[in-house]
Amino acid sequence: MTRNGIGIRTAQVRQERIIGQIHVYDGVGKGKSQAALGVVLRSIGLGINTPSDSNRVLLLRFLKGPERDYDEDGAIAALQRGFPHLIDQVRTGRAEFFGPEEITTFDQNEAMRGWDVAKGAIASGLYSVVVLDEINPVLDLGLLPVDEVVKTLKSKPQELEIIATGRAAPQKLLDIADLHSEMKPHHHPTAKALFLEGIEIYTGAGKGKSTSALGKALQAIGRGINHPGSTRVLIMQWLKGGSGYTEDAAIAALQQSYPEVVDHQRCGGDAIVWRNSRQELDYVEAERGWEIAKVAIASGMYKTIILDELNPTVDLELLPVEPIVQALLRKPRDTEIIITGRCQNQPAYFDLASVHSEVYCHKHYANQGVELKRGVDF
Repeated sequence: MTRNGIGIRTAQVRQERIIGQIHVYDGVGKGKSQAALGVVLRSIGLGINTPSDSNRVLLLRFLKGPERDYDEDGAIAALQRGFPHLIDQVRTGRAEFFGPEEITTFDQNEAMRGWDVAKGAIASGLYSVVVLDEINPVLDLGLLPVDEVVKTLKSKPQELEIIATGRAAPQKLLDIADLHSEMKPHHHPTAKALFLEGIEIYTGAGKGKSTSALGKALQAIGRGINHPGSTRVLIMQWLKGGSGYTEDAAIAALQQSYPEVVDHQRCGGDAIVWRNSRQELDYVEAERGWEIAKVAIASGMYKTIILDELNPTVDLELLPVEPIVQALLRKPRDTEIIITGRCQNQPAYFDLASVHSEVYCHKHYANQGVELKRGVDF
């Protein structure tokens, strides 16, 4: 049978890998640190349902000193309060941008301090995931020896997942990566001409689209937790029916602790949808999801709305494009909308995006026959 269009692999029961992989997210487009946060959320969700600390996460953030506030700070703090046995965070560096000619002794010492933490965490066996956020520019600036970092990552414990983020990843790191996604920015003159802001699109064949959206949602949840009543988040996911998604447990726990902050909805059947195998249920579920999303956009109740996998839903012709365009044009100014998913033909609403990152796949372990991993990939 010939399969046409886009298919989304669901969380049906399947064989899972045990061996951890090395992930690299780089490029000048948006979504790299957000993707790391998305993996943190999934890992925590898996850890909630296991009796041990075997799914503990270290989030090591280079170049993000405590003197400055970042969007993800509130989310991480909330996660640490809610799940102290599952997440650790370390921040190093100063809190402003600097170039090669502005490097100080402090910058070098902070980079080495962070790397000492990383080496200890990697060797300890305490963590299932170690996130090295912004280590790529640290290496590019020469603040750490690339050969030493590469040697340490190559000799990591077999089960450990490593995630490296930031612009300008050095080639030696890319050579040992099992996954390399590059975030490429696209600019749309229409959005600028219409003074449209707050519409972000993540598309492309690489890994990191839904993961970035989950990270974005986590940032918004953190803002809402720290400032009750100021923001509410809706996570609406298409083509992802059934169960088995590890982020569900973490989101449900956040809903229980902070019911005024986050809503989460899924629609679709628990099967891959292809263009030539669409069922009536697929149309019904897609429309159900859009009715929820449309009302949410118009209401102004939500400050952040995630429309996860809307792009392939439209590409599969399960939803018409024009109502989506009109809803986005009429959205409240302070409502932020994040749309994800790959597509073969870009729908008209792409022209309305103020941020558009194409996640380009340079390397993906799934293409080498490596199974996906619960708590990392879904």
